[in-house]
Amino acid sequence: MKSVRIGILLAATAGLGAFAPAGKAQAAAGSGFSSTNAAAPAPDKPQPQLEPVYRRPTEKAKLRGYLFDTFGPYPIAGAILVGAIDQADKTPPEWGQGWAAYGERVGSTFGIETVTTTTRYALAEALGEDTLYYPCECRGVFRRLGHAVISTVTARVGPEGTRRFSVPDLVAPYAGTMTAVYGWYPSRFSAKDGFRMGNYDLLGFVGENIAREFIYGGPHTIFGRVNPPLTPKTDSVASSNP
Repeated sequence: MKSVRIGILLAATAGLGAFAPAGKAQAAAGSGFSSTNAAAPAPDKPQPQLEPVYRRPTEKAKLRGYLFDTFGPYPIAGAILVGAIDQADKTPPEWGQGWAAYGERVGSTFGIETVTTTTRYALAEALGEDTLYYPCECRGVFRRLGHAVISTVTARVGPEGTRRFSVPDLVAPYAGTMTAVYGWYPSRFSAKDGFRMGNYDLLGFVGENIAREFIYGGPHTIFGRVNPPLTPKTDSVASSNP
């Protein structure tokens, strides 16, 4: 069943993420502050706190994000894995078996993800939303996990990066599966099947964000320690609360 396949992918992604190191807040640029030799502050003096500063991505950064989300390691690996599971389950059975059928299933999965990603970025551009994934500035596995889940259906808008519910993030998975149903799936598939498949793809998007948060999306991830992050991040500046 499709739900079982998506469950396997989500479990594998979350399992890897649980072993990733917790994120750390960035320090203010040029602060030069050391907690090891600093004197105790006056009790009545407000203390600086780190607050994230949002920088809206350039068109080049958004293009880079689109290319990574479409042709990067996650969608390619996901298409190969889901294609293999579909091959074992003979889904759909009309495509048969063998290497040609496996290639068709891999191509179908990759095509769905391509349409999904393109729809998300195109609608976001039209609505002025920033749907790029931003790694959490928080600490701890569960806080970072919650941030990844919430980011599935939210986006940043405006110069300050206010987070709000995102229509492109919600619509995109269904655009991909509906395209497959009416484009290359067997004729017995209907809009109901496309909607059902879109639900599972939305869950897959949750798993993708978890992977971005813990595995390859930022400096506090497994691969982020080796390669520069491919997703944007916020800077942190010191500010005082009255």
